[in-house]
Amino acid sequence: MKILVVNCGSSSLKYQLIDMEGEVVLAKGLVERIGIEGSILTQKVEGREKYVIKQPMASHKDAIKLVLEALVDSQNGVIKDMSEISAVGHRVVHGAEKYSNSVLIDEDVMKTLEECSKLAPLHNPPNIIGINACKELMPNTPMVGVFDTAFHQTIPEYAYIYPLPYELYKKYGVRKYGFHGTSHRFVSSAAADLLGKDIKELKIITCHLGNGASITAVKDGKSIETSMGFTPLEGIAMGTRSGNIDPAIITFLMKELNLTIEEVDDIVNKKSGVYGISGVSSDFRDIEDAAWKEGNKRAQLALDVYYYKVKKFIGSYAAVMNGVDCIVFTAGLGENSPETREYVCEGLDYLGVKIDKEKNKVRGKAVDISSEDSKVRVLVIPTNEELMIARDVKEIVKG
Repeated sequence: MKILVVNCGSSSLKYQLIDMEGEVVLAKGLVERIGIEGSILTQKVEGREKYVIKQPMASHKDAIKLVLEALVDSQNGVIKDMSEISAVGHRVVHGAEKYSNSVLIDEDVMKTLEECSKLAPLHNPPNIIGINACKELMPNTPMVGVFDTAFHQTIPEYAYIYPLPYELYKKYGVRKYGFHGTSHRFVSSAAADLLGKDIKELKIITCHLGNGASITAVKDGKSIETSMGFTPLEGIAMGTRSGNIDPAIITFLMKELNLTIEEVDDIVNKKSGVYGISGVSSDFRDIEDAAWKEGNKRAQLALDVYYYKVKKFIGSYAAVMNGVDCIVFTAGLGENSPETREYVCEGLDYLGVKIDKEKNKVRGKAVDISSEDSKVRVLVIPTNEELMIARDVKEIVKG
């Protein structure tokens, strides 16, 4: 069974074609600048040079069509024709309370996704456009929706309810939803496999640390708390997002600076986080260079704030679960920055966390970096949301 995994952004599209016999990635690619001048598709196949197509793509339908043509291309493709694609898995950011699992997409599902767009106005609309494009071009191929929010539907009510008038939850759905669920589910399961233990017997804290970042408490294989909330803005400081702040700051800024709602929203989502503190970049590599090579104090402060926030959430989630067996680092920064892992784990001795500095000198590999006498295992596990999506699709389509 060959499954195409599609992740649509507002002007981009990422894809992978995975052969589920052995879970082998046959091809993966990225389409950029959809609807913008300079549209480009880049496809990678193991052992070959990149296949690049530069041509106008006015819509996601054009992009999907080009992806399918690239996959069946006689010189650069990996399949003979589209009939080899058994199903398509779509990453969908928001499924609200409706979906706690991945689902086969039908008309009712599409209506729900439209309704959820008000909760994720930047993400769900492109997801929907991508699904519709695939349905039009591949009308007889099963489509499956895999939701970022689904894994967190096991969070208990007392943890997801905000201390606001209850009517706001009942009428408008204002509550914690959580995101990056597919990633947290994948790495927590992989952690149990790496440790050779049943996930239902483990207390795991998964740290998805990238430009967007979230932390999740996984107990007995279920998400019981997570740092992102009603939107991906809540939680730790991120690349450009503020994370948790006093909400009164919003009204203060609006009054003092005479800002509109849109202008304040732009500040907390696009001009804050480590970028806002450092004034250097939202890319942690740039910030690290500025702090450690140039002695930039604001850059160092940004890093210190970030490490502190991550550590703070780890401590609180250990309290929520009454202990922790394993801490997992994943995503761009979590997988590739030994310094981040070291600074975050520093001072967690009270939990029994000890890392081996030599073992920690690793990037992008699944490995246990704990010292032999550490009571808590500390793991680095590269996330693979596409594979997690493909596994769900296979299960649903076969079922």
